[in-house]
Amino acid sequence: MKYKQNTKKPLIFIMLITIAALAVVFLAFNSAAPPPDLVLINDALWTAAESENHAESANILAEKINEAFLDMDKARVNRDRNLRLLLYIVIIVLAIAGISLYLYCEKNILSPFRSLKHFTRRIAAGNLDIPLEMDKNNLFGAFTESFDIMREELKKARENERIADRSKKELVASLSHDIKTPIASIKAVTELMLVVAQNESRENEIKQLEIINAKAEQINSLITNIFHSTLHELQELSVTNAEAPSTAIINIINNADFEKRVKPFFIPSCLIVADLLRLQQVFDNIFANSYKYAGTDIDIKASISENSLIIEVMDFGAGVAQDELPLIMNKFFRGKNTETKSGYGLGLYIAKNLLAQMGGDIQCENHADGFVVRIVIRLAG
Repeated sequence: MKYKQNTKKPLIFIMLITIAALAVVFLAFNSAAPPPDLVLINDALWTAAESENHAESANILAEKINEAFLDMDKARVNRDRNLRLLLYIVIIVLAIAGISLYLYCEKNILSPFRSLKHFTRRIAAGNLDIPLEMDKNNLFGAFTESFDIMREELKKARENERIADRSKKELVASLSHDIKTPIASIKAVTELMLVVAQNESRENEIKQLEIINAKAEQINSLITNIFHSTLHELQELSVTNAEAPSTAIINIINNADFEKRVKPFFIPSCLIVADLLRLQQVFDNIFANSYKYAGTDIDIKASISENSLIIEVMDFGAGVAQDELPLIMNKFFRGKNTETKSGYGLGLYIAKNLLAQMGGDIQCENHADGFVVRIVIRLAG
């Protein structure tokens, strides 16, 4: 923001007042005392000269001269009183001018420098959110404005750096977690082929499959390490919500169901508010858990309740122990039924955080024949 400086007029006004007051003081101290009334004395002399009685003439002359000097004394007293009054006024004016000058300097010179001092301390401490206050009467407006421009540029640079760093962490966390699903599929297929090869005693094929399985496990371990180190720094993945048709969920479910275990389902037509990319991650994690721990067909039921679209993903596995049910969405929690299964207790934790940022929710419960994951998605409007 550009500030137009308007500081000359107050300074000129204060200087003019000071000069005028000093000029008045100079003239007052150099003014002479009022002289006696010479006309009155001259008339007295003429009267005395024309009179034949010398004693009477002397009395008249003395009386007139005394009267002239009394008038002169009265004039001097009046002059001194007026001078004192003028001096008091001048002193008051000079005091006001001095106070005005001090306040002017305080506001336009000293205060901006103190603000600049505090501002630089905040910048040094890393606080780039508080701008440097400026006003149009700031003598150093352009100077202080350049400092605030520097703050804004530093803030932009820091924000861009933070966004770039977060984006890289999100990408690594997202890819490393999602890569684990195809790696698990490779390991499952390899183990199945290994069993078949062992039954048929194909030694060369067995060795090759064992190498593939070992390398898959190695990749899985490396991906796990990357994911853990990234997740430790990244509190949550960013979510960008937008309106989308509910039909997009059909594609999301089909993409997540790579083993084709989902029975035919129906999604009501409506408009949802979600991040479709993050919603895909939610369903990927839920289906991966179902494949891993249940291994059964999956039923999908969808309905609209008030301001939400509710999707229930139901499998027919053993479910979760009732005392562990409140804990399954905690980070790194794994139940007793997972001891023989690989995993890290992060799928439902990530799904819960992503849905919360979309304004939705996720709930899990056992049912008579298996396990239900209920996904709540916010409707638009």
